[in-house]
Amino acid sequence: MDWSPYPSHPTIASSKRRHRLKHSKVQVYRLSRKRWEENMKKDMELMNLKLYLENQSIIEENEKLRKKASLLHQENLALMSEYQKKFPHLDRFSTTLLLLLQQKH
Repeated sequence: MDWSPYPSHPTIASSKRRHRLKHSKVQVYRLSRKRWEENMKKDMELMNLKLYLENQSIIEENEKLRKKASLLHQENLALMSEYQKKFPHLDRFSTTLLLLLQQKH
């Protein structure tokens, strides 16, 4: 039995023991929750970093594709101009159709 200033009242000592147990459980819960929150924060930071790096990679790839598309567009315009000089009687649609047919052969 715990020491009590009131030796004739064991229920007071027992009540204090229960209070200490309850208090320590609350402290353990708080520490556990705090560790859990810290782990979650670290996990979220890591996930955010991974997503950021993935986004940067996608942005770089998009820029490369945009440049490639621009070069292809310039090449297409040059070819169209060349064909229109060779065949001035054809309109733009006919020139495009002629280019497509020649690419298949």
